[in-house]
Amino acid sequence: MEIPFTKAHGAGNDFLLTWTDRVNASDLPAIARAICQRHTGIGADGWMLIRRAKAMDRDATIRLFNADGSEPEISGNGTRCAAALLISEEHPGEHVRIATGAGIKELRLMRRHGLNFIFEMDMGKPVWNPDQVRFSLPLKRGPREVTLVNVGNPQCAIVVDKLPEEWREIGAEIESHAFFPNRTNVSFVRVLDRHTIDVRFYERGVGETMSSGTGSTGAAVTGILRGAAESPVRVVTPAGDLQFRWEDSAYLTGPAAIVGTGVFHWEP
Repeated sequence: MEIPFTKAHGAGNDFLLTWTDRVNASDLPAIARAICQRHTGIGADGWMLIRRAKAMDRDATIRLFNADGSEPEISGNGTRCAAALLISEEHPGEHVRIATGAGIKELRLMRRHGLNFIFEMDMGKPVWNPDQVRFSLPLKRGPREVTLVNVGNPQCAIVVDKLPEEWREIGAEIESHAFFPNRTNVSFVRVLDRHTIDVRFYERGVGETMSSGTGSTGAAVTGILRGAAESPVRVVTPAGDLQFRWEDSAYLTGPAAIVGTGVFHWEP
């Protein structure tokens, strides 16, 4: 079976995008695992199916699969990539409304140069429990104080003075911790000043990623809830900076770039 794709990335968080009507298969998680495999597939953090929508409240609907075949609610970076593909294919105007598993998200095109885009995305209203802003989570190496927040998907943020050498191992343990029956995304947050944080990400269903839109949102919200930061916040990631501001809703500004197209040959 031939599966056409467009490859794009949002600040190094890479995705393979396919129009829904170009896929005639039922085992979508299996395809996601195969196409996202770094050595035997095309390689990506996730595979996204996009369907144009003829509706008043949306321009497209997306369905996202992680590299392990699981289906998350949303990816902030991935949604920007979907908006980039829509605009590159002559979507009119600078506003794009995309239906995700976490609701309809509106994106505003800030700048474009060729196939490189900058979008501001309305991430929605963060949700948290005041008792979980400083929550003690039991781990193998002893309890860790974490902040739990939902920004369309679950986030567990750890504020640190220095990134632990074993942060990937800690991230993997927390991702599949019994406290999170549906697993969680994990971020390690260093507050550099009142308006700047440095973050590393261990994403549910993927592992370490260079960037994360929802993870950046959760990390910035964490800094603000704990009184260590205030809006606006520059989020420093290994792949570059994202800009966050929190008014009634949370807004994240970042890049999306289309880097290529091709066909994946999948054999069930």
